[in-house]
Amino acid sequence: MTHPLAVLRPEPGNAATCDRVRAAGLTPFPLPLFVVRPLDWTPPDAAAHDALILTSANAARHADGLARYAALPTYAVGEATARAAREAGLSVAATGDADAAALIAEAADAGIARALHLGGRETTVSAGGIIAASIPVYASNALDVAGERLAALIGATALLHSARAARRLDALIARHGLDRAQIALASISPTVAAAAGDGWARVSVATAPDDGALIAVAAAAAD
Repeated sequence: MTHPLAVLRPEPGNAATCDRVRAAGLTPFPLPLFVVRPLDWTPPDAAAHDALILTSANAARHADGLARYAALPTYAVGEATARAAREAGLSVAATGDADAAALIAEAADAGIARALHLGGRETTVSAGGIIAASIPVYASNALDVAGERLAALIGATALLHSARAARRLDALIARHGLDRAQIALASISPTVAAAAGDGWARVSVATAPDDGALIAVAAAAAD
């Protein structure tokens, strides 16, 4: 495969994924669609919760004060989130291999009843069920990408790490009048793939919600 894999996620994840693409012998094309900024937040009492749920590595990277939750079991979506949680001093009890809903169901099956969810301002997780509180600790602000940069996606495969990135790419391609039938997608989950809409050259879905599986499915589909 000679055409590039476009990496749309924000930094620092963008650079990390580009490194993994190169390690796989492929060519990365960094094209971040968002920039991540930490938000001010007030950490609730750890004693009020029986678990911490993280659906993005950015929550672990950008939330100050996580040490107070070190004694709580942490449930993380994907290995990247689990790794960021461990680096923040948290104790990872389970690493989900699907999406947030599946992870929450796994935590419920384990007896969790008062979980604290930390995520982004644009998160789709809300309080209810076993989620006692859901607090945004970071914001992912959209970047305005020039049409000339987007045009480089023609003949490439775009790696989709989130539903929001999928929707943003869909909107940008439409705004600049580019032919999506000449752009392939590789998605980290079926939910993310659905968010991108129709009409793409090809849509492949990773077997697990992590970079390795995403890059592998993109490479296999293009061969």
